[in-house]
Amino acid sequence: MAYWLIKSEPFKYSWDQFVNDGKTFWDGVRNYAARNNLRDMRKGDKLLFYHSNEGLEIVGIAEVAKEHYQDPTTDETAWLVVDVKPVKKLKQPVSLKQIKAEPRLQDMALLRLSRLSVSPVKEEEWKVVMELAGE
Repeated sequence: MAYWLIKSEPFKYSWDQFVNDGKTFWDGVRNYAARNNLRDMRKGDKLLFYHSNEGLEIVGIAEVAKEHYQDPTTDETAWLVVDVKPVKKLKQPVSLKQIKAEPRLQDMALLRLSRLSVSPVKEEEWKVVMELAGE
């Protein structure tokens, strides 16, 4: 199993909306590195759901429900989606400020590749985030 982080602006698609929907396809990715990360995801991989632009915090855990397929929102064959489903809201959100202050997370892709909307998370980083979230 691998770990990933997906970003969404809460005013466009929030954690609460995701929970209400129960499942969605993760579309709109138009960056090749982020697209490659979607392509590498496998069913059952765990995801950190991050509120970007406002909130700036990891708020929940999701899971890949279906591996990549053509993005139905475009005819361009270069773009992919995966189906994702919510698993649980974190006991305590983990803010970007906390992540930046945590020495064990200094190499996290969220910090190094901050504009990337889909990024890998190392298992050790996942464990630290879970610790910070009280999980």
